[in-house]
Amino acid sequence: MSKRLHYSVRMRSSRKDAHISGAEGIYDKDGIVEVVKEYTERALMHEKGRADEIRLTIEELKETPRKISSLPLCTLNTKKPEAVRKAAFKILSSIGITERAIEEALHSLTMGITMRGAMLMDIEGVRLEPDLLRGVRVTRMGITPNADAILSKQLAKAGLRNSTVKEALILASKVHKYPMVLGEICISDDPNYTTGYIASRAYGYIRLPHIKRRGEPYGGRTFFITGGEVKELIKYLQMTPVLIDKIKPCEGILTLKEILERKSHRKSGSRE
Repeated sequence: MSKRLHYSVRMRSSRKDAHISGAEGIYDKDGIVEVVKEYTERALMHEKGRADEIRLTIEELKETPRKISSLPLCTLNTKKPEAVRKAAFKILSSIGITERAIEEALHSLTMGITMRGAMLMDIEGVRLEPDLLRGVRVTRMGITPNADAILSKQLAKAGLRNSTVKEALILASKVHKYPMVLGEICISDDPNYTTGYIASRAYGYIRLPHIKRRGEPYGGRTFFITGGEVKELIKYLQMTPVLIDKIKPCEGILTLKEILERKSHRKSGSRE
């Protein structure tokens, strides 16, 4: 039997050198044409504006994608940015990240400088990525058709039909399979998308509604890391192909207290 081929399809679009949209996934050969059309239409009809440059990369993967499960998902019950900020401090500090690091991450994410990739920060707040202006981009991740159908059904049941949620969950699930990554905070750079998230193995993927006010164009993501070799982490984030084939529960809205109480029921260091 011949080896099943997988392809990484990646799209990045911009207008006047400003980032507009991006998307990526791992697909079989038969799915490439359809997804290229979908990604191109997204770039041309994005609410941030029509792209004047679209870059598509289609790459045959030489390595069989690693199969993993998604992080469990829930939504924090918050209505104001100030409340989200306080909750973020409590959640992230409970897994060993210092207040200084959290403060530095939030400050960097709200400065108005949009990076192409994520910041890597130790738990004391020191930046560790080689290029502080570009950050580290996570690539080569996707989801199997069966898992995608299950995830879509669970998200719809939770009242979530936004593709942004699904794509961010796939990315976070890959990131947090690597033991060095302790936690993450993300704010979308889309002015009209005001929900961010925190992710960790201890709590899963926590949506943060109203993390910023509508119209604010800043955003980005920070990975808090501890121990290990940064070069190996970057190699994993950028090069190791990962496919989600199992979906963990997608729950509804929870209070901060309910989320914090669930930490003890999860094995923060579990790996598959």
